[in-house]
Amino acid sequence: MTKEKCESFSFAFPVMHGTMGPSVLDQRRLAQETGMFTFDPGFGSTAACESKITFIDGEKGILLHRGYPIEQLALHTDYTETAYLLLYGELPTKEQYDVFCEDMASQRLLNEQIRNFFNGFRRDAHPMAILCGTVAALSAFYSDVLQTKPCHHDLSARRLIAKVPTIAACAYKYTIGEPFIYPDETLPFSENLLYMLFSRPGRPYKADPVLARALDRILILHADHEQNASTSAVRLVGSTGSNPFACISAGIAALWGPSHGGANEAVLAMFDQIGSRENIPAFLERVKNKESGVRLMGFGHRVYRNFDPRAKLLQATYHEVIDTLGLKRDPCLDLAMELERIAIEDDYFIQRKLYPNVDFYSGLILKALGIPTSMFTAIFAIARTAGWVSHWIEMISNPTMRIARPRQLYTGKIQRDVLPMEER
Repeated sequence: MTKEKCESFSFAFPVMHGTMGPSVLDQRRLAQETGMFTFDPGFGSTAACESKITFIDGEKGILLHRGYPIEQLALHTDYTETAYLLLYGELPTKEQYDVFCEDMASQRLLNEQIRNFFNGFRRDAHPMAILCGTVAALSAFYSDVLQTKPCHHDLSARRLIAKVPTIAACAYKYTIGEPFIYPDETLPFSENLLYMLFSRPGRPYKADPVLARALDRILILHADHEQNASTSAVRLVGSTGSNPFACISAGIAALWGPSHGGANEAVLAMFDQIGSRENIPAFLERVKNKESGVRLMGFGHRVYRNFDPRAKLLQATYHEVIDTLGLKRDPCLDLAMELERIAIEDDYFIQRKLYPNVDFYSGLILKALGIPTSMFTAIFAIARTAGWVSHWIEMISNPTMRIARPRQLYTGKIQRDVLPMEER
């Protein structure tokens, strides 16, 4: 399709206004009245749904959950409070918080038969492969998943938020050949996750409060991010009426991509490629050469055009972690700090507004916590589960919900007849 082939026409679109952000053109009657569709690869200019959960202003670096700035949530709440906010629209009272925590903790344990699923995977399987398959299989253990009452939807949402960390931790233990560690219902969300990851029989792990808080902050900052690829995948699958475990499994599969949830893994791979501080200037020159194909991972963002508000919070957290652990001499972290310093002072990156994003710092923090690179995206999935289930509930609660059915611009062969084989 070329510009020369494009034609102009006039059509009056109704305009819809949200409470914040740009207004949108209501295109729902476009095809019916004109016989045409819109063309928007990647849906970058298309509002696919109406939502009350998260608002982003990429130009101003604003991220709000239910109206609350992400900076305030990260500094003044924990992940469980943020998950409650995403699900129910308000921050919990002390009584609501205590009940929610108790119920969520009681949901952490997996059915013992699920242990058999892990034996079907190779020991070198990626944790995301195990997580994706096992989450989908949870639907076989709960006969109420197809119930349409709101109480059943809420129960499924709580089960997923509680059980995904347990599955992820078991996936990690399985790949390293260690026994599974059952969740501890007395521990807060992030401390329990670290406990399941790093404890061994006879040697329970007790997290340093600074490190537990760092992980909790990562989870809060990744809990939801509006209509991104994985959330859109959850909504797309959910629009068919599929069960919630299958929907979240679809989100996990979408998150696995290196351009989405795998970006922080790519940051660590980039550090390995650079090798040492002395190689940074030459590496950045290759980045500036568009023909080289070398990308600066962990900088810039498709939505945030100036700065990622989550990155600023993680930058401070990152330095707290390395100070607590005494890791200032770690070669990788030393390289990262030097790359950060050079890049944010370079006119090339300043002019293009390429600042460190959330992936740059989250990968470094997870590495400092001792979490292996293969688990980075699984940690992201644990965090994003709260957002996914919130969007799923919001969507299925909408009486006007329709099955998602994008259209296309067909550019293939026109209709033709099948010839006998000897005439082809």
